[in-house]
Amino acid sequence: MTDSRKKGFLLICLMMLFGFLYSADNIILEIKVQGNNTITTEMIRSVINFEVGDFLAPNKISDSIKSLYKLGAFKDVSVDAIPRGAGLSIIINVVENPIVDKVEITGNKKIKDKAIKDIIPIKSGIYFAPFLESETTKKIVEEYRKKSHNFATVDYKTEFTEDKVNITVKVTEGEKIAIKKITFNGNIEIPSKTLLRKIKTKKASILRSGKFESEKFEEDFERLIKYYNKIGFIDARIISHEVNTKGKDMFIDIYLYEGTRYHFGNVEVSGNTKFTRDAIISKFKFKDNEIFNLEKFNRQLSDVSSLYYEEGYIYAQFDQELRKSDDIIDIFLTIEEGVRAKVREIHIAGNRKTKEKIIRRKLAIAPGDYFKQSGIIQTQRNIYNMGFFEPDMKLDFPAINKNGDIDVRIDLIDKTSGTANAGVGYNKSDNFVGTLSLSHNNLLGNAWSTSLNWEFGGKTQNVELGFTNPYLWDSNTLAGFNIYHTKRVYSTFDYQIYTNGASLRIGRPIDFINFGNIVGQYSLFAKKYEVTSWNDEISDNLARLDSLKWQYNSAYSITISRDSRDNVFFPSSGSQILLYSELAGGPFGGDFDYFKQIAQVSWYTKTFWKLVLKTKWRFGYVKAYGDTKEVPPDETFILGGTGPDGIRGYADRSIGPGDSPTSIGGTRSIIFSTEYAMPLVGDQIIALLFFDAGNCYNKLEYFNFWKMKKGGGTGLRIRSPLGIIGFDYAYNFDRDRWEPHFQFGTSF
Repeated sequence: MTDSRKKGFLLICLMMLFGFLYSADNIILEIKVQGNNTITTEMIRSVINFEVGDFLAPNKISDSIKSLYKLGAFKDVSVDAIPRGAGLSIIINVVENPIVDKVEITGNKKIKDKAIKDIIPIKSGIYFAPFLESETTKKIVEEYRKKSHNFATVDYKTEFTEDKVNITVKVTEGEKIAIKKITFNGNIEIPSKTLLRKIKTKKASILRSGKFESEKFEEDFERLIKYYNKIGFIDARIISHEVNTKGKDMFIDIYLYEGTRYHFGNVEVSGNTKFTRDAIISKFKFKDNEIFNLEKFNRQLSDVSSLYYEEGYIYAQFDQELRKSDDIIDIFLTIEEGVRAKVREIHIAGNRKTKEKIIRRKLAIAPGDYFKQSGIIQTQRNIYNMGFFEPDMKLDFPAINKNGDIDVRIDLIDKTSGTANAGVGYNKSDNFVGTLSLSHNNLLGNAWSTSLNWEFGGKTQNVELGFTNPYLWDSNTLAGFNIYHTKRVYSTFDYQIYTNGASLRIGRPIDFINFGNIVGQYSLFAKKYEVTSWNDEISDNLARLDSLKWQYNSAYSITISRDSRDNVFFPSSGSQILLYSELAGGPFGGDFDYFKQIAQVSWYTKTFWKLVLKTKWRFGYVKAYGDTKEVPPDETFILGGTGPDGIRGYADRSIGPGDSPTSIGGTRSIIFSTEYAMPLVGDQIIALLFFDAGNCYNKLEYFNFWKMKKGGGTGLRIRSPLGIIGFDYAYNFDRDRWEPHFQFGTSF
């Protein structure tokens, strides 16, 4: 806008303001638009904030002008207010920007025309404004810096034709620059070699391009200061830096001040009434004359704040003063405790598929409780571990009164809980075999889990139906059942089993054990054993079972478990303990009498970054009693492959007892497994390294740790709507070969 027009505009605004205050002659009688060629009058009138019949205020004119400029279509806008009878005639004068007709890129060799045109804001068909040139320059220069052309420049040539403009973007790429040398100045205590390892900006070498990135370089200053603060130099700072070029080489000089290296001194606390001085000081753990570590100090100060937050003092303020004396830092901590926050209400939103009462069962904090940090964290874990919601759960704690009390707001995002799969397979005995699988882990929003698996075709007719209600009659009682008709083939041992059966289970939490549960199950089933290939290795027991045809049995089992994992999909801390005992036959009746026990313990430990170490021990024992002389072969322990009794590197169910070659499975088993896991995409995709070892026996005296079957390798886990999909590639240490494994729905 020209100076004369600006002065005129201000004069009109003042006149209209006085007119508005002292007369009624500021009613808008008409609105006219002048100077527009491509932008319609209707479009302009839709942007301004006054209409015919309005009383015109000066702020409406200025706001309307700003709105018109924001369209990017005008290079000049002015408004004239002309008296007309008892009101005003408003004339809006606009000068349109030209429309970009053609955009041409010249001088570019390292980056193609299309790549440049994709990132710049100047494009054919838009209105041209001068500020677009600076935005375009910024985009192009940034792109060239990624390719080590740090001194690329951009110029423009514009050709106007009536209401259009042709633009030529002239790129001067400049030399490709590589960092030749980085020099530190002022570092007396810390060698330059050490400092070079702490920054991400590196000089050119065989393995590095030596590319200079300004943002990364600025972040390097923070890395250097953070490192110095970590080793006692809390006064360290970057004084200045210089970046010089000579031909294609770049030379960087960094000037710094180290200061004194300090050690931890004493800690004094004031203002505390809710916790004793000793309780607070105990959070600061350091040895005599230990080098002061600012990162460690902040972490320990956070432990003090957690001490208060755990008891509801979420408004507590901590003012720390670091007093320096020679090379000692004494810590003076002043605490303003504030009021203790109590939870008034808990609001849950976003749960469109899951009933609110189901979610509230997972709350580890209740209305009326004092705020508890661990309760909030456990609530978040409990809800996410249900598997019904996306990980980006939001929690907020707004204050609702002068007493500092809060409401807890939990915002959730539903995710798919049901799956349906169908497929076709082929094998020699049955030819084509079809599969159908339906499952849902949150039926009707009640957290009911149900599944139906049907495999059909040829001689195969496998059907399994299961249902579990974790909250029977709105209590903490779990109830469920399974009905099944299956055929399981043990090709390694030349037999197969047909099973018809059903089971009922009921469970409850164990009140005196955190995260503990107990589940009892009664099963009634019939089995038929068939030898698929008769040979000299068929045991007498299996031959006898083949001749008996259908055998009936019943069993009762108890499972005691404790699961304190922080995330059931990708645990990084906690443990999982399982104790399983089963009594078959005997007092429950049936053709087989045996007793089985399984104990399994898994630990999860976060090491560094996001890497997690997982360790599992699994022990099994089964023994026949009463009239049964030998345990049925499918109830013994047959190791190998994946799953609970898996040893990767071996085929599924391929490891029998070495101390009894005629036995199919062992009556005792031991498995050790460890995994080192790394998340690639949250807890959705996990890469891992693993090592498995184990064996099964009929007599414990034959156990030999050094002769356990061993396998190790690498794997991948993908959490999909179909469940966990996994692939492992394992090396068999005993047979010197690699074995692939696929997993569906199983986890460590």
